[in-house]
Amino acid sequence: MDTRSPLSRARGLGSTGEGAAHWIAERLSAIALVPLSLWFVFSTLSLIGADFQTFALWVGEHGNALLLILLVIALFHHAMLGVQMVLEDYVHNETAKTVSVILVRFVAVACAVSSILSVLMLAAGV
Repeated sequence: MDTRSPLSRARGLGSTGEGAAHWIAERLSAIALVPLSLWFVFSTLSLIGADFQTFALWVGEHGNALLLILLVIALFHHAMLGVQMVLEDYVHNETAKTVSVILVRFVAVACAVSSILSVLMLAAGV
């Protein structure tokens, strides 16, 4: 039998003030991904059967490199937010949750930086 008052049970369980910002960031990244993904799919349809040199020339065009970098940023940011939300909802051990969220953030940033570097190298012809 729990003898604590309702206030005692609720203390520390309220809003942390960042739930709305997380929700807005997720929605904004999803909205950004719609036109970027459509552009990527329709742009790459013309590259079916192209060799690497043709693809590198396509990436080297200023607009394509810029849009690819924006796609990578939006994609990994959105993925990071989604995985973080799942971890926060379903991992109940606080230490495991914190370590997992930090690890997800590091992996997302590492993958995004690696992808952006690849786009820049292709665009520069390296």
